[in-house]
Amino acid sequence: MFHAMHRTATFALYQLTIALGILLMPVALLARRVGVRLPVDRMVEAAGTAYERTDAGRRSD
Repeated sequence: MFHAMHRTATFALYQLTIALGILLMPVALLARRVGVRLPVDRMVEAAGTAYERTDAGRRSD
């Protein structure tokens, strides 16, 4: 039961991170023009990796 809740919460966090990345895209593009790099891609990648690990743990049960 706990594992299912953890997987659901991780998936929700992953989806929220993707939505945040999409919303921040114009800000990130403007920041890059100024010379500042926002770590939006790393944030999305980290959330995706966490979800994949959680999903892989479910398959091994």
